[in-house]
Amino acid sequence: MLSLQQKLSLQQKLSPQQIQYQKLLQLNTLALEQRIKTELELNPILEETLDEEFEQTQEETEDSDNDEKTVDDDDDKYDSKDDEFDLEDFMNEAESEQEFTRLNRSKDEEKVQPIAPQKKSLRESLLDQLHMLDISEDEKILGENIIGGLDKDGYFKADLEKIVNELRLFDHTEVTIGQAENVLKQIQLLEPMGIASRNLHECLLIQIRNSSYDPYYSYLAEKVLSEHWDDFTNKRFDSIQKAMNLSKETLRSTIDLIQKLNPRPGEGNIDSEEMNQITPDFLIEKVEDNYIVTLNDRSMPSVTISRTYLELLDTNKRKRKISDRERETHKFLREKFESAKWFIASLQQRRNTLIKIMRSILEKQYEFFESGPRFLKPMIYKDIADEIGMDISTISRVVNGKFVQSPQGIHELKYFFSEGLSTDSGDDISNKHIKELIKEICDNESKSNPYSDDRIASILQEKGIHIARRTVAKYREALMIPVARLRREL
Repeated sequence: MLSLQQKLSLQQKLSPQQIQYQKLLQLNTLALEQRIKTELELNPILEETLDEEFEQTQEETEDSDNDEKTVDDDDDKYDSKDDEFDLEDFMNEAESEQEFTRLNRSKDEEKVQPIAPQKKSLRESLLDQLHMLDISEDEKILGENIIGGLDKDGYFKADLEKIVNELRLFDHTEVTIGQAENVLKQIQLLEPMGIASRNLHECLLIQIRNSSYDPYYSYLAEKVLSEHWDDFTNKRFDSIQKAMNLSKETLRSTIDLIQKLNPRPGEGNIDSEEMNQITPDFLIEKVEDNYIVTLNDRSMPSVTISRTYLELLDTNKRKRKISDRERETHKFLREKFESAKWFIASLQQRRNTLIKIMRSILEKQYEFFESGPRFLKPMIYKDIADEIGMDISTISRVVNGKFVQSPQGIHELKYFFSEGLSTDSGDDISNKHIKELIKEICDNESKSNPYSDDRIASILQEKGIHIARRTVAKYREALMIPVARLRREL
């Protein structure tokens, strides 16, 4: 049986403009620059402009706005009430809102930054070296597959025989498994030495066998790696010393030599450029006793509304009669104008929001910027949100993936947010500060008798910081500091 019911509910929906603003907030400097260039390509109403061009645009739009408009009641005349915004209002407000269309830039700001020369990734460098080897074309195809299969640390974990069989089946190559082993060995001798090793043991042996170190200690190091690998990885130096009948000083020199070898030939990311530079989104400079926060957007394209299209819109609006084709053109330009207007407004709103949040972070972490990481305070997103009257989700969007350059170095904004605990003195201390203390304790410990996690917890408790052993272990692992047994040295 059908029935009619009335229901009252509240719903909150984001407008397209709000969605655009939220998306722009998430972008870092480089991504935003690309986003602006894309919008310039898609929207003919927008154009990139210099400050001098902008001033001229302002003058022309003012003159256009001061002209009288002719209106009558003809049915074919364009009806301005169909506009979702008022073109004249925008023109009138143009001068008072210069920052609206050019991101509040100073004329004196430099807009060109030096561009670093393009660098090759390690994988590309290896491919270049491969093609210089005196091997057959089929072997080079195999070598390309080996290099393509390296993990981020430069290790070859794939099945070599499987690759050979697949290439024989699909690419009709004629490479035997013996030839494949030989190609792999030649790749392992490329720069950096030890690349494409199948495990750490093989990686270190390749490096020591082809090193230019002292022959005597190289021989001892190879023997340690070949015959006493298990004792070496578990830091059982007494067993190695006894088995090889070495003095403590000789063993120490041998172990020092092994520790000079590179355990990660791929350096953690084989596809990254040789010089992976971070472009900070904010710059904090100390001028006398004050800190100045600026956005690092000098290379950002400066956008404004095209005066050519503004004039075309204005001309169509003044006409007594308008054809269907002109009406469609006007409608298209009007939609693009609205899109351009909201895009520029979103850019300015993003800029204001970022500056406001960064200033709030600076204020709350002032002692960090003055004195360093040891003075970092516990802080969560809610602290900043309450301070500036914004939603926590907005803070999260701004913080994620953005960096600030200050006298203390370059830090991701997430660095400034951390939980904390209270000390015996009643002060709150950041968990990042606790990590710094743990690192300092491990750096200053006796290398022949490193501190256990229990002992580190006791040392922190003596400083008034009550922390459990399992928490010490968690922070130590986050700092990539091994357990006491593996920190032991001769």
